[in-house]
Amino acid sequence: MADQFSTYDRVSRVNHWVVALLIIGLLASGLALDLFLEGAQAAPVRNLHKAVGLAALGLGIWLVVWRLTQGFAAPLHHDWQARAAHWAHVILLVGIVVMPVSGVVMSYFGGHSIGFFGLFTIPGGPKIVVINEIAGTVHAVMGKVMIATVLLHVLGAIKHHVIDKDDTMKRMIGRG
Repeated sequence: MADQFSTYDRVSRVNHWVVALLIIGLLASGLALDLFLEGAQAAPVRNLHKAVGLAALGLGIWLVVWRLTQGFAAPLHHDWQARAAHWAHVILLVGIVVMPVSGVVMSYFGGHSIGFFGLFTIPGGPKIVVINEIAGTVHAVMGKVMIATVLLHVLGAIKHHVIDKDDTMKRMIGRG
């Protein structure tokens, strides 16, 4: 891993914001599928959710590899907040890969195909209920963990910007 630095480069910032928007959209559409949509209403949202999930998987793997090879910006504080931020980043990086992988496994072993914006389709595999259910449980639990962690991450960034008035958030928008 690279040495720590004071701000994030352009590639890191673009990675962060693109993957963040994809993940937030996936979490929102996943909640809508779980809580509000059924049958014919759910199908187009589910298909888009799967396609965006594949895009998030590819970009997420890139982001994780980039982050692990480039390192993290040095923390501005060395206290419980820095430790909490570290673990939030770990959870987010794990979730960025685990969420789409578990979704693909769930679909595949549920016998459901995954279309990628009309460019290609991953065909559904054999229906293996136990694998489908384990992947579904991982997807559901990790989704809840990701929602909580994203909320804490955003609230922490806002707290640092508004209350502490430090450069935490500025570093990820290119002004720190």
